[in-house]
Amino acid sequence: MRFSLGAPLLAALSFASAATAERILESTSLNICQENSGFTASLFNVVYNPREGTAHVNISAISTIEAKVIFDIDVSAYGYSFIKRTIDPCQINLAGFCPKMLSGKLSDPFVLDVSPDATASIPSIAYDFPDLDAKVKVFINATDGDRAGQSLACVEALISNGQTVDLVGVKWAAAIVAGLALASSAFLSGLGHTNAASHVAANALSLVSYFQAQAMVGLVGIPLPPIVQSWTQDFQWSMGIINVNWMQRIFTWYQRSTGGTPSTLITEADSLATVSVEVQKRAVDLFKRGVAMLPRSVVEHSSKLLKRGNVQTSYGSYIVYGIQRVAFKAGIESTNLFLTGLIFFYIVIFFTALFVIAFKGACELAAKQKWMKGDTFLEFRNGWRTILKGILFRIALIGHPAMTILCLWEFTQDDSPALMVLAVFFLLALNAVLGWAAWKVVRVARRSVSLHRNPAYILFSDPQTLNKWGFLYIQFRASAYYFIIPVLGYTVVKSFFIAFAQNSGIAQAIGFILIEAAALIAAAVLRPWMDKKTNSFNIAICAVNFINAIFLLIFTSVFDQPALVTGVVGVVLWILNAACTLVLLLMLIVTTGLVIFHGNPDGRYKFMADDRTSFMKSQSQLATTTELDALAMTARGEKPGYSSVLDLDDDDDSHNRDSMYRGQGSTANSTTTYSHHAPSHYAPPRSPVDPINRTASPYNGSVSSVGRSQNNSSPAGFKPSPSPSPWQRGAGYEH
Repeated sequence: MRFSLGAPLLAALSFASAATAERILESTSLNICQENSGFTASLFNVVYNPREGTAHVNISAISTIEAKVIFDIDVSAYGYSFIKRTIDPCQINLAGFCPKMLSGKLSDPFVLDVSPDATASIPSIAYDFPDLDAKVKVFINATDGDRAGQSLACVEALISNGQTVDLVGVKWAAAIVAGLALASSAFLSGLGHTNAASHVAANALSLVSYFQAQAMVGLVGIPLPPIVQSWTQDFQWSMGIINVNWMQRIFTWYQRSTGGTPSTLITEADSLATVSVEVQKRAVDLFKRGVAMLPRSVVEHSSKLLKRGNVQTSYGSYIVYGIQRVAFKAGIESTNLFLTGLIFFYIVIFFTALFVIAFKGACELAAKQKWMKGDTFLEFRNGWRTILKGILFRIALIGHPAMTILCLWEFTQDDSPALMVLAVFFLLALNAVLGWAAWKVVRVARRSVSLHRNPAYILFSDPQTLNKWGFLYIQFRASAYYFIIPVLGYTVVKSFFIAFAQNSGIAQAIGFILIEAAALIAAAVLRPWMDKKTNSFNIAICAVNFINAIFLLIFTSVFDQPALVTGVVGVVLWILNAACTLVLLLMLIVTTGLVIFHGNPDGRYKFMADDRTSFMKSQSQLATTTELDALAMTARGEKPGYSSVLDLDDDDDSHNRDSMYRGQGSTANSTTTYSHHAPSHYAPPRSPVDPINRTASPYNGSVSSVGRSQNNSSPAGFKPSPSPSPWQRGAGYEH
């Protein structure tokens, strides 16, 4: 028996929204909106072309209703209901509904004609506004029998106009800008402009963290308006959620071969040819409606941690939300999501290491062939192993939020025994490595304070400490070296809420508000970043994240606000974050460009109050080596530009070297002759606690004056020069 609910839906659908440039509007799921609905559909796909005045319907539905009925239609956009009509199916000669609705199954595609009057009633804004939040709700009411006047079924269709802010161009633009900024900071550091490089890197890392914060908004199990879903999808690449078809096939094979059962939701919903997928959007009871149709044992099991949460209704369609919603919109099976993020994280690590090694080889070849000066990238060429370690640590810090969330979420999914082992290993390994690195920084800073009454001394004077552990503290002022510990804690706590509270949107929203409020207060009160501009940059990000958390609480409908308020707040969230993202991107592009093309990159930034520039080796602050200096260092068998010790796994070596810098009355010997010519660019800086015990700088006097030595407490037996070295001038110890 052939009947159709598509005709009244299409007639109403044409009032609700509009098409793209080709004026195409569509609906991809028919959702129930009351319990014990007598009409359900596992597949519903409608494509309407106003120019042709026809709608192509593909539906697989089952009806248990046998009665005379009428349709009450409610058309709304952004929660505002603007059309309410009652349609008698006999007036439009709707087969299967007139004179009496018959039970049966419908599974044949068909074409419907839509009147010109319906097309003319479409609001003009509906044609252009992206991610239209509109729906058509139809109540099927009985007009005779025992249930006359009662609703026998309720279905709703969500409408899309084809326009979206989920754009590939936005994803590539954001990724390229952030990547180039990080690469530029590494390039500047290699050239010796450490001060400028640290500013660029700090801003780039803050921007990436903001991208990840927006991605986390999309990962919560809270119903989000369509425009919020699409906007947050633009930044899921920062969490490693990237769809590559051939890789997905490998992941599916690996899961199946290790004892798992891969999800087939994407395959079944491909082109929506088999099932419909209901993307959780507005009502907070969508999950409850779905599980209400499942066996009690399944409900009790899923209520704990929502294991294997591809929720399938009794009539065959699926409900996706939270992390699964992100996976579905990215075209990734939910059972492949963890492995996707993990593999892309290590792909980035592998290619970064490969690039650093290749760049090292290219520099050596260019120097050997006289294509560039011998001292260009000298510090990088001599200490590239330690620098590589620092770069890999920095990538680990960037990937920390994504890996923590996905590993914790995998615990709730148990996709396969092998994946569970990988999740446990990489969660513990990554957090242990970063925690250990943070502890090392605290140890070094405390040692510096105890020896020199200044944490910046060892943190910034030792190039190996700076290159290897600097990723944890260089963006902060020296006295706030500890702030990386709250940052790591912030990420872990937030990850726990995202991963383990997928079926409790209110708990996630309240947790986010508390976490973001604490982050905003800490940033505004402590102002731990290196300078005023960087503090303002990060405080603005924290403020926007806090506002987003408040919006998430509104999306849970805990205040029982009208649907119109929820729709408007969704648009406001998109506009706010889009504007903030654009401003931050432009700021980063402009500042990075000015630094790169500036004659003196370090000169664009003021000296910071923590005296780090007094200890850091910067090309803009110190002269380059002379031929005599290079000859002296060669005679000693040393490599200019970097310490010969490359392994900083034991920071005691660094502290021992620092003790030698202070001097304990060493005896002058044959090596003293060579040390007369050691350039201050490579010599250790003087400790703030021993300003009198100085080494004369060859740049402040003649070579002969420097060469005069005597046996005293100076580390090399030199006579102190009346003019302080550049290290001491910058630190303010020349008096």
